[in-house]
Amino acid sequence: MAPYEALYEKKCRSPICWDIEGLRQLEGPELVQQKVDKIQTIKKCLKAAQDQQKSYANKHCREMEYEVGEKVFLKVSPWRGILRFGKKGKLSPRYIGQYEILERVGPLAYPLALPAEPSQIHDVFHVSLLRRYQSDPSHILQNRR
Repeated sequence: MAPYEALYEKKCRSPICWDIEGLRQLEGPELVQQKVDKIQTIKKCLKAAQDQQKSYANKHCREMEYEVGEKVFLKVSPWRGILRFGKKGKLSPRYIGQYEILERVGPLAYPLALPAEPSQIHDVFHVSLLRRYQSDPSHILQNRR
């Protein structure tokens, strides 16, 4: 229900139709108080809905800051740009490389030290496309010969 309909209990009419009715009534103080109460109720409901949507949106947001010289993985989309990195197919990687951060450009962008191979890719990326690299010696596979 629209706030206008909740407040006035009728559909909103266009300004063209306002003079057709021709009735002008003075509303009593109790009717004005009812309207004020309805407005406050509507504002509370809108604020509750806004807070709920904000909490849903903030669940996916995370504050990320990286240091210069830190290693990060770069997220690549399977639909866009994956062929530029020379891999394709069902099991294409979601994150590639271990790229070093060169500097900080603004609060949310970092240029990476990319190899010369994907020359068509810009080297500055948003923090949402980066994931921190954590070195762990147990993840390294030994060559079997």
